[in-house]
Amino acid sequence: MSDSPLDPTEAFAQLGRIKLSETNLDGVLAQIARLAKHTIPGAEEVSVTLLRGPEAQTAAFTGQVALNLDELQYQRGHGPCLAAAQARDTVSVPDMSTESRWPDWADRARTEGVSSSLSIGLPVQETVVGALNIYGTKPEAFDEDSITLAQTFAGYAAVALANAHLYDSTATLAQQMETAMRSRAVIEQAKGIIMGERRCTSEEAFAILVKVSQDSNRKLRDVAAALVDRTAQPPRT
Repeated sequence: MSDSPLDPTEAFAQLGRIKLSETNLDGVLAQIARLAKHTIPGAEEVSVTLLRGPEAQTAAFTGQVALNLDELQYQRGHGPCLAAAQARDTVSVPDMSTESRWPDWADRARTEGVSSSLSIGLPVQETVVGALNIYGTKPEAFDEDSITLAQTFAGYAAVALANAHLYDSTATLAQQMETAMRSRAVIEQAKGIIMGERRCTSEEAFAILVKVSQDSNRKLRDVAAALVDRTAQPPRT
């Protein structure tokens, strides 16, 4: 690593200080990868894998090598980061030259300058799991202390990810609810206009809106909004 290692206590504190109102899930993932690279001894490059069902993707990475080695695993359907994510466990490859579980992938890693790796499962939420992937340029780059530190880091990272995912989901739901409420409000306005013009009931006014929507192949909200806008325009002189 070119920079001085970051004190683990400070790294954990930074993970805890992430302001979800000022970033998004991608920002949290990027910060996790960056902090891991600068905190875990032996880490040369770091990535974060997210696994939704059978679909895997590298959601954050600190260098092209990490991305290349992750994507090779996705293409082949096996490898340490996938195994760690699926089992929510720690998978270590101490020496690529003697790796027997994924020999083809290990050979490619050696050509990329990577001699060892460490992947730690990250539970994000019920339908999404992941892995923190750490790549080293030397064999046996991660001793027992490094592995313990990486596991502790992954625990803090998992909490930050779960919080970010919940915040993102909640914000999306709130936006959907706001949109639905606005749609309902404009439809109610349009119904009121029709009731006033045609002296009909609320149900009859709504049926009229639905028919116009179907006949014109437009969304009900758009039909209602057009009627409200037209009614709100001042009469032509």
